[in-house]
Parts: sequence; structure tokens; C-alpha cells
Amino acid sequence: MKRDFTAITDFSAEEIHAIFALARELKAKTKRREEHHLLKGKTLGMIFQKPSNRTRVSFEVGMFQLGGHALYLGPSEIGLGKRESTADVARVLSRYVDGIMARVFGHQFILDLAAYSSVPVINGLSDRLHPCQIMGDMLTIIEHKGKAENWTIAYLGDGNNITNSWINLARFIPMHLKIGVPEGYEPDAKLLSEARAAGTSEIELLHDPVAAAKNADVLYTDVWASMGQEDEAEARKKVFRSFAINRQLLRHAHPDCIVMHCLPAHRGDEISDDVIDSLQSVVFDEAENRLHIQKAIMVKLME
Repeated sequence: MKRDFTAITDFSAEEIHAIFALARELKAKTKRREEHHLLKGKTLGMIFQKPSNRTRVSFEVGMFQLGGHALYLGPSEIGLGKRESTADVARVLSRYVDGIMARVFGHQFILDLAAYSSVPVINGLSDRLHPCQIMGDMLTIIEHKGKAENWTIAYLGDGNNITNSWINLARFIPMHLKIGVPEGYEPDAKLLSEARAAGTSEIELLHDPVAAAKNADVLYTDVWASMGQEDEAEARKKVFRSFAINRQLLRHAHPDCIVMHCLPAHRGDEISDDVIDSLQSVVFDEAENRLHIQKAIMVKLME
């Protein structure tokens, strides 16, 4: 039976930890230049509605390192729901490839691809969720903190797909998740309610950035205006200004706090240069770990 990765909640806690372990193993083999062609002869179809740096490169390089092939399909080739229905795209690609990864605007595209595809579908990003990013982020925390559980993770900024995916992960991994957002920019209320009901983690929704950052082991931020929200950028800068991660805010976190950003960063807005380039920043480690966690996810679904 085929499995998809549309959201972190598609996996169990045991499967999530197994993916972290496999990712660390594959990363070690990569560093040793040790061949690991676990997907030899297999092909990943990559659908992009949005421009990409990390997502395209990490999936394409990952498939190459696993002995397979990745095929880039940009907006002009596919035209999901316009040139051809999403259902038909999923049915056709299933006849050609062994897995589909999609980076899209509306989350419904991901759900429809998964519903009509006979091969695994991976959510490379949607407006609702960014599960691969958060899995790679937790892998980075494990590397720098030694374990996954029971850290205080403070997210500051917009209640977006990153926030929603942290909320989903908190259903399975115990943490104190502090979400600091301006009023009116809260994350998905249903996901938040479900995660709190799971009882695994303490999840706070705060409108005070200092209260959110206080005693945090991890400070995390993202751009204030995501792709497709460019016309709101200037207005959002005014609303989010006090939620920027800078030296002043960092002083409220734990002395050993690490700083994370999913990139691309708007330096001087949501994060200052002296923080993102500091020794406490693990931003580029988490960018690298997109490669290793996605390889583990592809192996689990496609091997």
C-alpha cells in the first residue's frame, strides 16, 4: 500500500524517530563519500508552482545520491488545474515515475495529487504546511542539542505553514512550543486545538515577543511576507517589527539558545545580520539537513 507525506501527521511518532535515525545514517555515509544507492533506477517527478532554491536542489541532489533520477516540472510544463486537472496530472505521472514531490500554493493541490496518484506524494511546500522543512529542523536540533524531546522552542513571526508544521510535530515529540505572533496572524486554530488535545506538548500562543523568547532553547523565525503576499510586505513590516530576532531579543532566551530560520532570510527585517551570522545560528546547518531528511523520507516511501 502506497504512503504519502502530505503532513507530519501522516507518520507515527515511531516512524518520525526512525526517519531521524535514517537521515543521520545517510548523512554520515554522504560525508564519507560512501555509496548508498537505495533508490537505484527510480525516478522522482518534481512539480513546482513556486520558484525554489533549497527544495529543488536538495531533492534533485538527494535522488542522485540515492542512485535515482529527479525530473523538474515547472509551471509552464504542468499548469496544475489550468492546462490539465490535478487528478489527471497525478494519474499520468503515476505511470511514469516512482514518486511525486510538489511545491505549490494551495494545499488542496497536494491533497488531490495524493488522492489520485498511485505512487507516493511528498509535500515539498504548500501555503498550509511545510513538513520537510520542520523535519529537517528537528534533525538539526538533535545534532546540536543531543536529543529531540523536551526543548523550549519559540517561533516568532507569522502564523504560517512553518508554524502549522511545528504544531503538527508537537503532537508527536514532547516540547514546550511558544508561538509568538501579532494579533490577527495566528496559526491554524484547528491544528492548534488538535495538537493541544493530543497532550504530548505544552503549546502557548503569545502576542508578546519577549514572553515568547524568554528562556527559549531554540529561537525560530521566517519571512513576514511569504511568496504570494508581496503586496502586504510593507504593511507587515510595521506589524511584525517588534518580533524581529536581534541581539536585544536574543538576551531573553537561554544562554545556550540556537537560532533557526528556514530561509530565504530578509536580513534586517525578521532577523538581524549579527544574529544570523553569529555562532548561535544554525541556519545553514538546517538548510543542509533538508537534503538528508528528504533522502530518508524518500527511502521510506519509495524503497
